[in-house]
Amino acid sequence: MSIKADASATAASLYLGEVSLEPGYPGPPPHIHERLHDMFYVLEGTLTFRLEDREEELAAGSFACIPPGTVHTFANRSEDVVRFLNFNTPSGWENYMRDLGAAFARGGQPRPRRLDASPLDTTFG
Repeated sequence: MSIKADASATAASLYLGEVSLEPGYPGPPPHIHERLHDMFYVLEGTLTFRLEDREEELAAGSFACIPPGTVHTFANRSEDVVRFLNFNTPSGWENYMRDLGAAFARGGQPRPRRLDASPLDTTFG
């Protein structure tokens, strides 16, 4: 994951990250965001996406916008790398992404009930 735009670059209006998922990546558990819109634009490969109780395969060029309070998750069930842009509005999600990256770099395996301790709490359900 690489951060392309954060609060300081967007007057706190937007987060943008580019994400690469290895083949077989299971993704996060189904979750909701209480305050932010979570958006995905697939650049390469096929992203398996679950929204509420339906599942879709999003090919390169596909876009999905998840409003607050909607259960969702994603995975790479293919044999190829999947790359996508992840947009969130408002900004703030970059703080969680930096913390998560640091935890993985230390060899940690995060298992919190809430992934984000910032004002943009993400609740898993």
